[in-house]
Amino acid sequence: MIVRHLIVVSLVLLTAGCNPFSEAPSMMDEYVERVARVLDGEVSLSALPEIQRLPRRRDRRLDMPELELGMLDFLSLYGCQLQYVVGERNSVMGRVMDPLNRLRYELRFIQAARDCLPDIDRERLKKSVEQAIDSKLESLPVAVWNATWATEEIETLFTLSKGYFPVAAESNPVSDLSTDVHRLNSTVQSLLDGQLDHSLEYLGEVHQRWQAEYRAGQLLNSARLLVARLDDATALIRSRLGDRPLCINGKPNNQSDIVQTMFFSVYIERIQPYLSDVRSARDDLIRPLATLSELQAEVRPPSFGAWSGEYLAFAGEKSLWQDLDRAMAEHTTSWQQLLGQCGLRPGA
Repeated sequence: MIVRHLIVVSLVLLTAGCNPFSEAPSMMDEYVERVARVLDGEVSLSALPEIQRLPRRRDRRLDMPELELGMLDFLSLYGCQLQYVVGERNSVMGRVMDPLNRLRYELRFIQAARDCLPDIDRERLKKSVEQAIDSKLESLPVAVWNATWATEEIETLFTLSKGYFPVAAESNPVSDLSTDVHRLNSTVQSLLDGQLDHSLEYLGEVHQRWQAEYRAGQLLNSARLLVARLDDATALIRSRLGDRPLCINGKPNNQSDIVQTMFFSVYIERIQPYLSDVRSARDDLIRPLATLSELQAEVRPPSFGAWSGEYLAFAGEKSLWQDLDRAMAEHTTSWQQLLGQCGLRPGA
Protein backbone atom coordinates (compact mmCIF):
# COMPACT_ATOMS: atom_id res chain seq x y z
CA MET A 1 0.00 0.00 0.00
CA ILE A 2 2.92 2.35 0.76
CA VAL A 3 4.36 1.76 -2.73
CA ARG A 4 0.96 2.39 -4.28
CA HIS A 5 0.59 5.63 -2.33
CA LEU A 6 4.02 6.81 -3.42
CA ILE A 7 3.31 6.17 -7.09
CA VAL A 8 0.03 8.09 -6.87
CA VAL A 9 1.80 11.01 -5.19
CA SER A 10 4.56 11.03 -7.80
CA LEU A 11 2.00 11.07 -10.60
CA VAL A 12 0.26 14.04 -9.03
CA LEU A 13 3.54 15.92 -8.59
CA LEU A 14 4.62 15.24 -12.14
CA THR A 15 1.31 16.46 -13.45
CA ALA A 16 1.38 19.57 -11.29
CA GLY A 17 4.86 20.54 -12.49
CA CYS A 18 5.72 21.05 -16.14
CA ASN A 19 2.45 19.61 -17.40
CA PRO A 20 3.18 17.09 -20.17
CA PHE A 21 -0.57 16.63 -20.67
CA SER A 22 -1.26 20.12 -21.99
CA GLU A 23 -0.19 19.32 -25.57
CA ALA A 24 -0.85 16.21 -27.64
CA PRO A 25 2.75 15.25 -28.56
CA SER A 26 4.14 15.51 -25.02
CA MET A 27 1.06 13.80 -23.60
CA MET A 28 1.34 10.81 -25.89
CA ASP A 29 5.12 10.53 -25.41
CA GLU A 30 4.62 10.69 -21.65
CA TYR A 31 1.98 8.01 -21.84
CA VAL A 32 4.27 5.58 -23.67
CA GLU A 33 7.06 6.31 -21.19
CA ARG A 34 4.80 5.57 -18.23
CA VAL A 35 3.54 2.36 -19.76
CA ALA A 36 7.15 1.29 -20.21
CA ARG A 37 8.02 2.31 -16.66
CA VAL A 38 5.24 0.40 -14.89
CA LEU A 39 5.79 -2.70 -17.05
CA ASP A 40 9.57 -2.70 -16.70
CA GLY A 41 9.91 -2.21 -20.45
CA GLU A 42 12.17 -0.08 -22.59
CA VAL A 43 10.83 3.11 -24.10
CA SER A 44 10.80 3.08 -27.89
CA LEU A 45 9.07 5.95 -29.64
CA SER A 46 8.56 5.18 -33.31
CA ALA A 47 9.06 7.82 -35.99
CA LEU A 48 5.87 9.51 -37.11
CA PRO A 49 4.97 8.57 -40.69
CA GLU A 50 4.83 11.38 -43.20
CA ILE A 51 1.48 12.90 -44.11
CA GLN A 52 1.01 13.82 -47.75
CA ARG A 53 -0.02 17.43 -48.08
CA LEU A 54 -3.12 18.48 -49.94
CA PRO A 55 -2.24 18.25 -53.65
CA ARG A 56 -0.94 21.51 -55.09
CA ARG A 57 -3.49 24.01 -56.32
CA ARG A 58 -2.35 23.71 -59.92
CA ASP A 59 -2.91 19.95 -59.67
CA ARG A 60 -6.33 20.40 -58.07
CA ARG A 61 -7.67 23.07 -60.40
CA LEU A 62 -9.53 21.90 -63.49
CA ASP A 63 -9.52 23.81 -66.77
CA MET A 64 -12.82 25.53 -67.50
CA PRO A 65 -13.96 25.38 -71.12
CA GLU A 66 -14.23 28.89 -72.56
CA LEU A 67 -17.30 29.97 -74.46
CA GLU A 68 -17.20 32.92 -76.83
CA LEU A 69 -20.25 34.39 -78.50
CA GLY A 70 -19.51 35.96 -81.87
CA MET A 71 -19.31 39.73 -81.84
CA LEU A 72 -22.36 40.12 -84.07
CA ASP A 73 -24.40 37.78 -81.90
CA PHE A 74 -23.19 39.60 -78.78
CA LEU A 75 -24.21 43.01 -80.19
CA SER A 76 -27.57 41.65 -81.33
CA LEU A 77 -28.36 40.76 -77.70
CA TYR A 78 -28.48 44.45 -76.79
CA GLY A 79 -31.18 44.98 -74.19
CA CYS A 80 -30.95 41.42 -72.90
CA GLN A 81 -29.35 40.78 -69.51
CA LEU A 82 -27.06 38.18 -71.05
CA GLN A 83 -25.23 41.00 -72.81
CA TYR A 84 -24.14 42.44 -69.48
CA VAL A 85 -23.19 39.05 -68.04
CA VAL A 86 -20.97 38.28 -71.03
CA GLY A 87 -19.56 41.79 -70.84
CA GLU A 88 -18.61 41.18 -67.22
CA ARG A 89 -16.68 38.07 -68.21
CA ASN A 90 -14.87 39.89 -71.01
CA SER A 91 -13.78 42.74 -68.75
CA VAL A 92 -10.28 42.94 -67.30
CA MET A 93 -11.49 41.83 -63.88
CA GLY A 94 -13.65 39.13 -65.39
CA ARG A 95 -10.64 37.43 -66.95
CA VAL A 96 -9.02 36.88 -63.55
CA MET A 97 -12.03 35.71 -61.57
CA ASP A 98 -11.27 33.55 -58.54
CA PRO A 99 -12.98 30.12 -58.54
CA LEU A 100 -15.96 31.20 -56.43
CA ASN A 101 -16.73 34.24 -58.58
CA ARG A 102 -16.31 32.11 -61.69
CA LEU A 103 -18.95 29.71 -60.38
CA ARG A 104 -21.25 32.65 -59.67
CA TYR A 105 -20.67 33.90 -63.21
CA GLU A 106 -21.49 30.51 -64.73
CA LEU A 107 -24.79 30.39 -62.84
CA ARG A 108 -25.66 33.95 -63.84
CA PHE A 109 -24.88 33.16 -67.46
CA ILE A 110 -27.18 30.13 -67.50
CA GLN A 111 -30.02 32.04 -65.86
CA ALA A 112 -29.62 35.13 -68.06
CA ALA A 113 -29.44 33.01 -71.21
CA ARG A 114 -32.60 31.12 -70.24
CA ASP A 115 -34.38 34.40 -69.55
CA CYS A 116 -33.30 35.75 -72.94
CA LEU A 117 -34.51 32.84 -75.04
CA PRO A 118 -38.20 33.86 -75.27
CA ASP A 119 -37.20 37.31 -76.62
CA ILE A 120 -34.90 36.04 -79.39
CA ASP A 121 -36.51 35.99 -82.83
CA ARG A 122 -33.58 34.88 -84.97
CA GLU A 123 -33.42 31.07 -85.10
CA ARG A 124 -29.69 30.96 -85.65
CA LEU A 125 -29.05 33.15 -82.63
CA LYS A 126 -31.57 31.26 -80.56
CA LYS A 127 -29.84 27.98 -81.38
CA SER A 128 -26.47 29.47 -80.46
CA VAL A 129 -27.77 30.55 -77.06
CA GLU A 130 -29.33 27.13 -76.45
CA GLN A 131 -26.01 25.48 -77.29
CA ALA A 132 -24.25 27.90 -74.94
CA ILE A 133 -26.63 26.94 -72.13
CA ASP A 134 -26.00 23.23 -72.75
CA SER A 135 -22.25 23.84 -72.78
CA LYS A 136 -22.39 25.76 -69.51
CA LEU A 137 -24.49 23.06 -67.85
CA GLU A 138 -22.04 20.40 -69.00
CA SER A 139 -19.06 22.25 -67.55
CA LEU A 140 -20.83 23.35 -64.34
CA PRO A 141 -19.40 20.43 -62.27
CA VAL A 142 -15.93 21.72 -63.13
CA ALA A 143 -16.80 25.19 -61.85
CA VAL A 144 -18.28 23.68 -58.68
CA TRP A 145 -15.12 21.63 -58.09
CA ASN A 146 -12.85 24.63 -58.56
CA ALA A 147 -14.96 26.71 -56.15
CA THR A 148 -14.62 24.08 -53.42
CA TRP A 149 -11.49 21.94 -53.60
CA ALA A 150 -9.35 24.13 -55.88
CA THR A 151 -9.55 27.27 -53.75
CA GLU A 152 -6.66 28.91 -51.97
CA GLU A 153 -8.64 29.04 -48.73
CA ILE A 154 -8.99 25.30 -48.29
CA GLU A 155 -5.20 25.01 -48.23
CA THR A 156 -5.17 26.78 -44.87
CA LEU A 157 -7.89 24.50 -43.51
CA PHE A 158 -5.66 21.52 -44.32
CA THR A 159 -2.27 23.02 -43.51
CA LEU A 160 -0.01 20.72 -41.48
CA SER A 161 2.04 23.58 -40.03
CA LYS A 162 -0.33 24.51 -37.19
CA GLY A 163 0.32 21.64 -34.82
CA TYR A 164 -2.21 19.30 -33.29
CA PHE A 165 -5.86 19.27 -32.36
CA PRO A 166 -6.12 20.94 -28.93
CA VAL A 167 -6.20 18.93 -25.72
CA ALA A 168 -9.22 19.47 -23.45
CA ALA A 169 -10.79 22.16 -25.63
CA GLU A 170 -13.55 24.02 -23.76
CA SER A 171 -15.98 23.92 -26.70
CA ASN A 172 -16.25 22.12 -30.01
CA PRO A 173 -13.50 23.72 -32.16
CA VAL A 174 -15.00 22.44 -35.41
CA SER A 175 -18.67 23.24 -34.83
CA ASP A 176 -18.92 26.17 -37.26
CA LEU A 177 -16.73 24.45 -39.84
CA SER A 178 -18.93 21.37 -39.68
CA THR A 179 -22.08 23.42 -40.18
CA ASP A 180 -20.46 25.14 -43.16
CA VAL A 181 -19.48 21.93 -44.92
CA HIS A 182 -22.86 20.28 -44.38
CA ARG A 183 -24.55 23.33 -45.91
CA LEU A 184 -22.03 23.35 -48.75
CA ASN A 185 -22.68 19.68 -49.45
CA SER A 186 -26.39 20.40 -49.78
CA THR A 187 -25.66 23.22 -52.23
CA VAL A 188 -23.24 21.13 -54.29
CA GLN A 189 -25.69 18.25 -54.50
CA SER A 190 -28.44 20.58 -55.66
CA LEU A 191 -26.25 22.22 -58.30
CA LEU A 192 -25.11 18.88 -59.64
CA ASP A 193 -28.75 17.79 -59.79
CA GLY A 194 -29.59 20.81 -61.93
CA GLN A 195 -31.26 22.90 -59.22
CA LEU A 196 -29.49 26.18 -59.90
CA ASP A 197 -31.59 28.65 -57.92
CA HIS A 198 -29.25 28.69 -54.93
CA SER A 199 -27.65 31.74 -53.38
CA LEU A 200 -23.90 31.41 -53.01
CA GLU A 201 -23.50 34.53 -50.88
CA TYR A 202 -22.74 32.50 -47.76
CA LEU A 203 -19.78 30.83 -49.46
CA GLY A 204 -17.62 33.90 -49.02
CA GLU A 205 -17.92 33.51 -45.23
CA VAL A 206 -17.19 29.80 -45.52
CA HIS A 207 -13.98 30.52 -47.40
CA GLN A 208 -13.01 33.13 -44.82
CA ARG A 209 -13.45 30.57 -42.06
CA TRP A 210 -11.36 28.05 -43.98
CA GLN A 211 -8.62 30.64 -44.25
CA ALA A 212 -8.81 31.53 -40.55
CA GLU A 213 -8.92 28.01 -39.10
CA TYR A 214 -6.77 24.96 -39.67
CA ARG A 215 -8.60 22.22 -37.85
CA ALA A 216 -8.58 19.63 -40.64
CA GLY A 217 -4.78 19.69 -40.80
CA GLN A 218 -4.57 19.50 -37.01
CA LEU A 219 -6.81 16.45 -37.02
CA LEU A 220 -4.58 14.72 -39.58
CA ASN A 221 -1.52 15.48 -37.44
CA SER A 222 -3.24 14.17 -34.32
CA ALA A 223 -4.47 11.00 -36.00
CA ARG A 224 -0.95 10.21 -37.20
CA LEU A 225 0.44 10.85 -33.71
CA LEU A 226 -2.21 8.74 -31.98
CA VAL A 227 -1.71 5.78 -34.30
CA ALA A 228 2.05 5.80 -33.72
CA ARG A 229 1.97 6.22 -29.95
CA LEU A 230 -0.91 3.83 -29.33
CA ASP A 231 0.96 1.23 -31.36
CA ASP A 232 4.11 1.96 -29.32
CA ALA A 233 2.22 1.42 -26.05
CA THR A 234 0.47 -1.66 -27.40
CA ALA A 235 3.82 -3.18 -28.33
CA LEU A 236 5.02 -2.68 -24.74
CA ILE A 237 1.93 -4.35 -23.31
CA ARG A 238 2.13 -7.26 -25.74
CA SER A 239 5.80 -7.69 -24.94
CA ARG A 240 4.92 -8.03 -21.26
CA LEU A 241 2.09 -10.43 -22.10
CA GLY A 242 4.53 -12.62 -23.98
CA ASP A 243 7.24 -12.36 -21.31
CA ARG A 244 5.90 -13.03 -17.84
CA PRO A 245 2.44 -12.59 -16.31
CA LEU A 246 1.70 -9.43 -14.39
CA CYS A 247 -0.02 -11.52 -11.71
CA ILE A 248 0.46 -15.14 -10.62
CA ASN A 249 -2.72 -17.20 -10.35
CA GLY A 250 -4.79 -14.08 -11.00
CA LYS A 251 -3.87 -12.50 -7.67
CA PRO A 252 -3.13 -8.73 -7.63
CA ASN A 253 0.23 -7.57 -6.29
CA ASN A 254 2.12 -4.32 -5.78
CA GLN A 255 3.05 -3.99 -9.44
CA SER A 256 -0.48 -4.67 -10.64
CA ASP A 257 -1.69 -1.95 -8.27
CA ILE A 258 0.81 0.47 -9.81
CA VAL A 259 -0.22 -0.54 -13.33
CA GLN A 260 -3.90 -0.19 -12.53
CA THR A 261 -3.36 3.23 -10.96
CA MET A 262 -1.50 4.42 -14.05
CA PHE A 263 -4.19 2.94 -16.29
CA PHE A 264 -6.95 4.95 -14.61
CA SER A 265 -5.05 8.16 -13.84
CA VAL A 266 -3.39 8.48 -17.23
CA TYR A 267 -5.09 6.36 -19.86
CA ILE A 268 -8.69 6.69 -18.68
CA GLU A 269 -8.51 10.26 -17.38
CA ARG A 270 -6.12 11.78 -19.94
CA ILE A 271 -5.70 9.72 -23.09
CA GLN A 272 -9.23 8.44 -23.64
CA PRO A 273 -10.88 11.90 -23.47
CA TYR A 274 -8.47 13.13 -26.15
CA LEU A 275 -9.12 10.09 -28.31
CA SER A 276 -12.83 10.80 -27.95
CA ASP A 277 -12.36 14.47 -28.86
CA VAL A 278 -10.36 13.63 -31.98
CA ARG A 279 -12.84 11.01 -33.15
CA SER A 280 -15.78 13.32 -32.48
CA ALA A 281 -14.13 16.15 -34.43
CA ARG A 282 -13.32 13.67 -37.19
CA ASP A 283 -16.99 12.72 -37.44
CA ASP A 284 -18.06 16.38 -37.38
CA LEU A 285 -15.57 17.74 -39.91
CA ILE A 286 -13.68 15.06 -41.84
CA ARG A 287 -16.79 13.01 -42.62
CA PRO A 288 -18.67 15.85 -44.39
CA LEU A 289 -15.44 16.83 -46.16
CA ALA A 290 -15.20 13.25 -47.39
CA THR A 291 -18.75 13.61 -48.67
CA LEU A 292 -17.78 16.85 -50.44
CA SER A 293 -15.05 14.91 -52.21
CA GLU A 294 -17.22 11.91 -53.09
CA LEU A 295 -20.03 14.09 -54.44
CA GLN A 296 -17.56 15.27 -57.07
CA ALA A 297 -15.78 11.98 -57.72
CA GLU A 298 -16.62 12.14 -61.44
CA VAL A 299 -14.56 15.27 -62.01
CA ARG A 300 -11.90 15.28 -59.29
CA PRO A 301 -8.31 14.71 -60.46
CA PRO A 302 -6.93 11.18 -59.86
CA SER A 303 -4.20 12.52 -57.56
CA PHE A 304 -6.82 14.11 -55.35
CA GLY A 305 -8.87 10.93 -55.35
CA ALA A 306 -5.87 9.02 -54.01
CA TRP A 307 -5.21 11.67 -51.36
CA SER A 308 -8.88 11.68 -50.37
CA GLY A 309 -8.89 7.90 -49.99
CA GLU A 310 -6.00 8.15 -47.54
CA TYR A 311 -6.94 11.18 -45.45
CA LEU A 312 -10.69 11.70 -45.79
CA ALA A 313 -12.12 8.20 -46.24
CA PHE A 314 -13.05 6.22 -43.14
CA ALA A 315 -12.30 2.85 -44.70
CA GLY A 316 -9.80 1.48 -47.15
CA GLU A 317 -6.37 -0.09 -47.19
CA LYS A 318 -4.57 3.24 -46.80
CA SER A 319 -7.17 5.10 -44.73
CA LEU A 320 -5.56 7.00 -41.86
CA TRP A 321 -8.86 6.99 -39.98
CA GLN A 322 -9.33 3.25 -40.32
CA ASP A 323 -5.78 2.85 -39.04
CA LEU A 324 -6.67 4.98 -36.00
CA ASP A 325 -9.72 2.80 -35.28
CA ARG A 326 -7.51 -0.27 -35.56
CA ALA A 327 -4.85 1.15 -33.23
CA MET A 328 -7.47 2.07 -30.62
CA ALA A 329 -9.15 -1.33 -30.77
CA GLU A 330 -5.86 -3.23 -30.47
CA HIS A 331 -4.72 -1.03 -27.59
CA THR A 332 -7.97 -1.58 -25.69
CA THR A 333 -7.74 -5.35 -26.21
CA SER A 334 -4.14 -5.38 -24.96
CA TRP A 335 -5.07 -3.56 -21.76
CA GLN A 336 -7.97 -5.95 -21.18
CA GLN A 337 -5.69 -8.94 -21.57
CA LEU A 338 -3.03 -7.51 -19.28
CA LEU A 339 -5.33 -6.44 -16.45
CA GLY A 340 -7.39 -9.57 -16.94
CA GLN A 341 -4.40 -11.58 -15.67
CA CYS A 342 -5.05 -9.98 -12.28
CA GLY A 343 -8.83 -10.13 -12.29
CA LEU A 344 -8.84 -6.40 -12.99
CA ARG A 345 -10.15 -6.48 -16.55
CA PRO A 346 -11.84 -3.11 -17.31
CA GLY A 347 -15.60 -3.44 -17.43
CA ALA A 348 -15.56 -6.85 -15.81
